Amino acid sequence: MAATAVPTEQPTERPTQQATTQTVAQPTTQRRRVAIIGAGPSGLFAAQALMSQDRVPVHVELFDRLPTPYGLLRYGVAPDHENIKAVGDALARTFDSGEVTFWGLIEFGRDVTRDEVLAGYDAVIYAVGADEDVRLGIPGERMIGSRSAREFVSWYGGHPDARRQDLTGVTGAAAIGVGNVAVDVARILLKDPAALERTDMPPRVLVELHSADVRDVWVVGRRGPEHASYTTKELRELVSLPGVQVSIDDYTLSTMTGDPDPKLPRRVRTNLEVLASAAAREVPDADRRLHFEFWSRPIRLHSDDPEPDEVGDDVDHERIPEKVSAMELERTRLDADGRVVGTGETAMVAVQLVLRAIGYRATPLPDVPFDTTAAVVPNVEGRVVDEQGVVQPREYCTGWVKRGPLGVIGSNKADAAQTVAHVLADLEAAPMATAATGAPVRLDVVQLLRERGRAPSTYEDWQAIDSAEIERGQDLGRVRTKLGSWQELLAQVAGSRLAGAAGGAVGEVAAERAPEPS
Repeated sequence: MAATAVPTEQPTERPTQQATTQTVAQPTTQRRRVAIIGAGPSGLFAAQALMSQDRVPVHVELFDRLPTPYGLLRYGVAPDHENIKAVGDALARTFDSGEVTFWGLIEFGRDVTRDEVLAGYDAVIYAVGADEDVRLGIPGERMIGSRSAREFVSWYGGHPDARRQDLTGVTGAAAIGVGNVAVDVARILLKDPAALERTDMPPRVLVELHSADVRDVWVVGRRGPEHASYTTKELRELVSLPGVQVSIDDYTLSTMTGDPDPKLPRRVRTNLEVLASAAAREVPDADRRLHFEFWSRPIRLHSDDPEPDEVGDDVDHERIPEKVSAMELERTRLDADGRVVGTGETAMVAVQLVLRAIGYRATPLPDVPFDTTAAVVPNVEGRVVDEQGVVQPREYCTGWVKRGPLGVIGSNKADAAQTVAHVLADLEAAPMATAATGAPVRLDVVQLLRERGRAPSTYEDWQAIDSAEIERGQDLGRVRTKLGSWQELLAQVAGSRLAGAAGGAVGEVAAERAPEPS
């Protein structure tokens, strides 16, 4: 069926695929069309920045693989950190203008290509975050019980991709890393599950935590406490857990005598004081223990079964049958060049769960330039460039895929503002053509997806999910109870479509994307 063209400037930078001639967008306004790939905090901050300006009228469309917006804010923030989750209320107001549209259940590169998106929009912003964790690269890493902290956080955060984290038989656990993620997983493991009952944590996660018997948790850092990246707030919360005795390894404790060096940054001095105070405090009737092991690194995971020799550079969920029973640590120091090296002094720690939290990496987007060394989309202040440094017209990036996995959620706001400033400058420099110029039309990407049988979910579908979660929460005396599986989420999407007569099958999505039972 023919459709009326949306006028736009001539795209000269690359040819588009044949599919671009199949369907075109109906004209609505003279607003420039901006697509944002990823509806997490970085994508929403970019949309917010676009809506808060009046230089260039824009219409924004956010695409996400999930039927829920908010990304890391929804699934990466610990359930007991409700104050951080409140940032979502401010981001939700981005949709109030009527010029921001959410399209869920659409995976870039699988459901829609780079060329098709560029054919449909005046600008494209990649805001997909970093979805792969950095590995330890040590023998035994693929054993059962060795996991990424990302997997563990996804599980207790109710991500639909998450597999069950079986804590049966786990009395000792280790978080490798000294950032906020390591502190979060240590806190969830040591915290009384009763204190989590009123959070939005999925009920099945609470059942697992209630049945667990974790008594000892080690937080392991290869450098000293002065190099730790956790915030003071997170550290205080962890070391103040009721019924938990805190200890610091003897070597580090011996270096913490007296007041912290006044030349150190204030945050570091405060953290050292918090640590020293916690280690000196005796907790009567403590039944759990938190061990800080600084200047240490894991060099091998051991099992009571025959030990494997594999280092483990393959897929996260591919396991070998041996179970972790111990972790071998090596004392570290800094060499003359400031690099961390081992001293040869080792110690064994009895653990059945090891969670690596030593960093994240972005993964390549299909056909989009990617720097495999830095694990980012190469860019100059948010303008995407190719491997020769040539700017790619109308392509931008923001968030972790732009700068690497640095900073907290709020860091994405300034980052998005920088990118959006360039988007607006480039849009102003390329005025919208009129139909009289004979310029090519923009592809109606959403209609194209529907014709392919990939009907996207909408913001109204998300509101149906949101309402269902709030209703479930009220039944349990909570603010909400998160729907934590693809089946539950898509049931709400299907119900919303039935109510709105929007049509479009969603059942195949559950079959394709739901994780294997574990």
